[in-house]
Formats: sequence, C-alpha cells, structure tokens
Amino acid sequence: MENAYNYTKNLLKRGAKAYKSLGQNFLIDDQAIEMIASATIQDEKTPLVEIGPGLGVLTRVLATRVQKVWAVELDKEKIALLTSQLQGLPVEIINMDALELDLKDLWGENKGVLVGNLPYYITSPLLMHFLNQRESLIYMVVMVQKEVADRLIAQPGKKDYGILSVATQIYAQPEKLFEVPPDSFLPAPKVTSAVVRLTLRPYPGLEVEEEKLLRIVKASFSQRRKTLVNSLAGGLKMEKKRVKEILNHAGIEEQRRGETLSIEEFQKITKEFFRNKD
Repeated sequence: MENAYNYTKNLLKRGAKAYKSLGQNFLIDDQAIEMIASATIQDEKTPLVEIGPGLGVLTRVLATRVQKVWAVELDKEKIALLTSQLQGLPVEIINMDALELDLKDLWGENKGVLVGNLPYYITSPLLMHFLNQRESLIYMVVMVQKEVADRLIAQPGKKDYGILSVATQIYAQPEKLFEVPPDSFLPAPKVTSAVVRLTLRPYPGLEVEEEKLLRIVKASFSQRRKTLVNSLAGGLKMEKKRVKEILNHAGIEEQRRGETLSIEEFQKITKEFFRNKD
C-alpha cells in the first residue's frame, strides 16, 4: 500500500483540493493512521462508520480489516475520487452532512463504532449529535483540536472544565489516546490535534434526566466568572433568593463557581430545582 504522504501528494497533484471552509486537512502520518485504526477496530464484524473520509487515506486501511465501512462525506467533489480510490474495497460512500446522519439507518438496532477526523468548526455539534445516538454506539474514536480534547477529559476545578466536559462525561468515558502535530497533515493546520476515544456508557449513579441536568449545567456556566448564585439566577431567570434556597437545600455553597462542581453536585442542584415541578 502506498504510504499516506505519497498517496495524498499524488491526489493533490491530480486536482484534489483541501477546502478551508470544510475544515479539510489531510492526514499523511502513517504511524498516526495505524494508531487510529488499531484504536478503532474491535473486530471485523462490528459495524463501522467513518465521518469525513476526505481522500480516503484512513478509509483504505480500515476497509482491509473489517467487513464493511460506511464513509460519510459532505464534499461532493470527493465522492468520485473516493469511489475510484477505494474501488474493490468493502466501502459504502454516503454523500451527506454527518449532522443529519441517523446511525440506525446504517445498521438498524445493532451497535457499532464511529471514527473520524472531525472538522474544527463543528466539532461540538457533531459530538453531541452522536452522543445523542448512544444506543447505536459502542465507542467513538475521533480526532479533534487538542484544546477540545482537553475539554472533553477535564475534571472539576480545571481551566478546561465546562459544559462540553460535563455533557460528554454524562454519556461517555473519554480517554485521550495521543496527540498529532500539525506537520502530520497537508495542509498543516495551525493547531495540534489529539485522538480521543469516547466509550459510551450510562453515567454511574445518575438519578436525574440528562436533559434536566444539562439545563442546570448550562445555566451554571452561563456567566463563568460569576458566582454560582449569580450564574444560576441569570441562566434560569430566577430570583437570587430562590436560587440561594435551592443551593442551601442541595448543600452547595452559593459563592462557588460552576467550574468547581462535580457531576454529582450538579445532580443535587437539579433534584432541588425540579422538585415538585413534574
């Protein structure tokens, strides 16, 4: 198999383009490709979908190790190229926006695996789109901007801890596998990337509905530099007096800030807020 750098350079010489508007940076690092493939493939029979195959440099590796790969690509110009380059391999190429993809349309009630180099400009929406389809997934292996990876795995009290951290960790166990430097891509981005595995699982000890919990989390981070009582009052459009009562009943100090709260503490606030509201 031709190495990733030569494969990509040849396709670029033949007219393939990397569109900045679509966040396209093509991976040319064979070691990184092998590490992603190894982290992704559970066994050859597990359904596998790749988001944003680009020129197919990872797709062609995955397709030699599984029974079938669904490759979802938004860029119409890449479809003909992928069809040609991946001819003879068990790949079904789908031209669509991944934000509209329903995994059950691919593999029904089964559970599968998702892999992809997620465009920086829509990383969070894509992650949430697929976390909301957790019943169809075993895990996801995604390449994202390093700062996003740090947010996904951040713990309370850390500067990277925020809504995305909590929203992700409610649904999955995130693990940062390795970083990928800019020179591993053509064209080289201005940022370092990182590969993260998100193993889907019910959050241990979750006693409230996820949607209600996330409402409280978003309100708690709505005014990040302000105290919890101020953030919640503004985010929930409530009087501070009532917010103070809720925090007191939940056993949470009102002068704390949202970024210091654990998921368990957010649960306590959620329980108090929604008590007698159902």
